[in-house]
Amino acid sequence: MLQLTKKLNPQQIEAVETTEGPLLILAGAGSGKTRVITFRIGHLIENKKVIPNKILGVTFTNKAAQQMKERVQTLLTPGRTGNPALSTFHSFCVRVLRRDITVIGQGRDFTIYDSTDQLKLIKTCLKEMGLEDRVLSPRWTLSRISEAKNKGKHPETLYQQAYDEKIERLAVAFDLYQKKLAEANALDFDDLLLKTVELLEQHDDIRKRLNNHFEYLMVDEYQDTNHAQYRLIRLLTQDHQNICVVGDEDQSIYSWRGADIQNILNFEEDYHRVKVIKLEQNYRSTKNILGAASAVVANNQARKGKRLWTEKENGSLIRFYEGSDAEDESLFVIQQILAHQRLEPDDQVAVLYRTNFQSRYFEEACRRYSLQYSVVGGFSFYERAEIKDLLSYLKVTSNPKDRISLLRIINTPPRGIGKVTVETLQNESQSSQRSILEVIEHVISTNKLSPRALRALKGFNKQIQSFKQALDNKPLPELLDLILEESGYVRWLREEGTEESQTRLENLQELVNAARDSEDRGETLHEFLDHAALVSETDNYDEKSKVSLMTIHSAKGLEFPLVCLVGVEEGLFPHSRTLSDSNDIEEERRLCYVALTRAQKRLVLTRAKYRRFLGGESFNETEVSRFIGEIPVELIENEKKSVNVKKKTYDGPSYNDAESIKEFYRKRGKTIDFLPQKQKNFGKTFRVGHYVRHPKFGTGSVVRCEGLGDDSKLTVNFSRFGLKKLIVKYAGLKKV
Repeated sequence: MLQLTKKLNPQQIEAVETTEGPLLILAGAGSGKTRVITFRIGHLIENKKVIPNKILGVTFTNKAAQQMKERVQTLLTPGRTGNPALSTFHSFCVRVLRRDITVIGQGRDFTIYDSTDQLKLIKTCLKEMGLEDRVLSPRWTLSRISEAKNKGKHPETLYQQAYDEKIERLAVAFDLYQKKLAEANALDFDDLLLKTVELLEQHDDIRKRLNNHFEYLMVDEYQDTNHAQYRLIRLLTQDHQNICVVGDEDQSIYSWRGADIQNILNFEEDYHRVKVIKLEQNYRSTKNILGAASAVVANNQARKGKRLWTEKENGSLIRFYEGSDAEDESLFVIQQILAHQRLEPDDQVAVLYRTNFQSRYFEEACRRYSLQYSVVGGFSFYERAEIKDLLSYLKVTSNPKDRISLLRIINTPPRGIGKVTVETLQNESQSSQRSILEVIEHVISTNKLSPRALRALKGFNKQIQSFKQALDNKPLPELLDLILEESGYVRWLREEGTEESQTRLENLQELVNAARDSEDRGETLHEFLDHAALVSETDNYDEKSKVSLMTIHSAKGLEFPLVCLVGVEEGLFPHSRTLSDSNDIEEERRLCYVALTRAQKRLVLTRAKYRRFLGGESFNETEVSRFIGEIPVELIENEKKSVNVKKKTYDGPSYNDAESIKEFYRKRGKTIDFLPQKQKNFGKTFRVGHYVRHPKFGTGSVVRCEGLGDDSKLTVNFSRFGLKKLIVKYAGLKKV
């Protein structure tokens, strides 16, 4: 019997024991939602005697799923057989599709294209369409295709709704992209969800089988679900409504990748007789930190509302520092970290920022003070070039139609198959509607190419055929060893003889180790490849790192004794591209709430009074973020002490706007009034952070100013048109 009363608070116990019918658990930051989910699963199995594999739990990251599995195991009776199905959305969909995808016309041996593969494929599509990057950039095109898929739009729908030529071209690229995925028997990440939804919508017998099998469904981080995930959940609960969703509308921060906050806000309309339980006791942060975060997010309209409270002490006040520039800001932060580490050497610290480019100053400051740090969100193990090369060999071996993987390895390592030969193969493949491997075999049999090219192609084809034969009779680690040797990859790196090539060899050996671990788990080749494709950046967060630099998005779900939230300036946080839309501002505010609630003991907020923007030479004055003004003044301690570090008096090539020139002289104890009288009051004056309206481009925010008066030049970020450089006297701008 699993005991609950000593482990959980009254609201948590109620959430655990409510097992029948739809349940919405609104779990505030640090309120123990993972604990509730795992105890709920344990309660179903141990106390309600539910067969473990009748329970399905889905979340968003491999790390969260693994953590859930480990915690559940500690609650169950040792030796119990069977486990609940706990995984990410994408992993669950892969398992369904590997079994049943053939009924919608696709092979079970499909390849999963990760973001790098997708980018290569869309570049191929744009090249065939004769479009250069300046017409449709590959990343923009891929992002818009993903957005369309998440909204359930097909290429023809997008074309019909197109309002300009660019969107029409996007629709054509979308259509070609989907056709090439099908030709390669490949799915991208969006397709994993969409194909599963299609499968369940079109085949009622499969839907019913899954409904009958999974009697209890639990969804973690429900506020982050997109339209496809929402449809999937609805289909899985069509015959019963034993569904429990856990989430926090105040932490919905992923609209840019399709998450829809309305899914959690409208849950009570989607399911009848819903029980709502709020988890409002926070176990993470001090009263002061919690008070600041609650005060900020209370300004949002799109929320159900919670009143978080804690039994923890008030704690120290929130420290706010305004540095003279970005370097001054970063040095202050590092000094705060060092001071904290002297008192609490075992504590972990996080520096959080809105956008990745902000990390540079903090990395340099860490190096200056010999402070060990890690940057979260760098290349994962499976994104390294040599790892992707070997995985591509495996993909082609198991799925010869995989065009992108084959093109990656056809001359890697170099084997004399040149660019002209590859283009010939691609053109023949496109015109004949055959895979590139089939074209290679045809070219070899007909002697269509030069003797040198034919020799190289024969050698490559012989290798692939050898690997395909070994696939049936060799364990995965041995297959990888065979590929490494026969492809010449190991010899290639050894002959290079550099420290980097040695590191790459070590990485490849680690891949073989990963294959052995996979074999020990009894996984198939497809399961091994699926795992590699579905690993995310946040899964690589190093919990042992003392100082972590990361974006706020990457910090979701983590906690640290000390958090330094940097760059709290209008146009930076909230970001300039969100300033003209109230919904976007609300998401930025939720992002701020997430950042503040990562802190357990101490919270430091900083900004730079002057900052370079867009690679400019001059400094521009910044404006403090509105979020600072939303924190009660009694919770903030303004830090006025300057950082005691010797700096160069002059650290930039030029000072070419009025404010930076004034600052230049202010640092030298002088004042200057250098503008002619007729120019002092001439025309309008705009500053960074001002909102303006343009007769053509609409509303935007000023992100850079050069000069003064009507002759000044402004860089304005318009919500619909992006960055525009304008001269005030000609632009017709009005302050908003």
